[in-house]
Amino acid sequence: MKKILLLGGSAQQVIAIETAKRLGYYTVLCDYLPDNPGQNHADKFYMVSTTEKEEVLKIAMNECVDGVLAYASDPAAPTAAYVAEKMGLPTSPYASVEILCNKDRFRRFLRSHGLNAPISCGYEGKEEAKADIGKYNFPIIIKPVDSSGSKGITVLHNPDNLDKAMEFAFQFSRSHRIIIEEFIEKKHPYLIGGDIFVENGKIVLWGLLNCHRDNNVNPLVPVGKSFPLELSNKDIENVKLTLQTLVDKLHIKSCGMNVELVVDENGKVWLIDVGPRNGGNMIPDLLGMIFNVDVVEMAIKSAMGESVDVITREGVPFYATYNLHTDRDGIYNGIEYSDEIEKYIVKKCEYKVPGDRIEYFDNAAKALGIIFLKFSTQKEMMGILGSMNRYINIKVGDSDD
Repeated sequence: MKKILLLGGSAQQVIAIETAKRLGYYTVLCDYLPDNPGQNHADKFYMVSTTEKEEVLKIAMNECVDGVLAYASDPAAPTAAYVAEKMGLPTSPYASVEILCNKDRFRRFLRSHGLNAPISCGYEGKEEAKADIGKYNFPIIIKPVDSSGSKGITVLHNPDNLDKAMEFAFQFSRSHRIIIEEFIEKKHPYLIGGDIFVENGKIVLWGLLNCHRDNNVNPLVPVGKSFPLELSNKDIENVKLTLQTLVDKLHIKSCGMNVELVVDENGKVWLIDVGPRNGGNMIPDLLGMIFNVDVVEMAIKSAMGESVDVITREGVPFYATYNLHTDRDGIYNGIEYSDEIEKYIVKKCEYKVPGDRIEYFDNAAKALGIIFLKFSTQKEMMGILGSMNRYINIKVGDSDD
């Protein structure tokens, strides 16, 4: 029986373990958390951090695995590529994966290869960054170079709170390095997000989605996705050309990729983030509903060196996800859905049970769950998604602390 090494066993990553088992593979899991749910599904579990490359390599070699996958995990993606490359297993180049997982290196790569990139620079200390601040035009965005899920990000419209924003970013950087860059204004109402899938160097699945925010809680953290994309055909073609150009220049072979980008008033495409892995927040599940494909199965097969079918289907509108979240810390007392919203919900994934501690939604990891919705028209979908707080009540009690 062939073996696959999976890096990460969170609730959202269990589906990768179960899919690999369904395909007939023996599953080996690494995760540093002793209470990760994935260990209850994998055939074998090692409590090892997915960012410890050499330790994971030893495990992979001892287990004689045939493939490695960091499903929906930015921190583990370089480890997966490193281990696979060392063992001669299917992977995209480790050097390319490293570039995509480091924001200041990614910006330098874009500039050096003729792709649009904002004025930016990486810094290891606050004083170094403060001495450089005069070269930027506000607004600016400050973030860790190596985090995901919108952790540690701040947009500043003036130098006030510069120290606070940098300290916040440093808290979420594993390498203790931040990036400052000029903020790019988009011409469309929603950030472009979602997943693409690359097979033999060509993008075969275009899972481009509208990326929604809750401005009343945190305008920087995604609260959901919707399809189809609200962008002109010309802009969509430019987005596709830009992404395929990036794939070509990085020599990406076969894998899922999570993307985030904008188009400005002049029609220029700006790549904000591109992760060499499937997206979190159950984006593959949403794409499965839209395109009638099993994106998780595609990721597993790709990691094992199996061919993936080219996707030629038109997407089915009008699907969306919504990340359940709260605007304050406290004790979770349940969720109430109005009758008006219930008729659109096709699937609920709730992570919390009454009595759990919950936190203010300042990054994607603090979502309380995800719901999937199906609408009849684009207008109906956007109208409902724009006022979800009217239809969902997260009941939060005061903490005893």
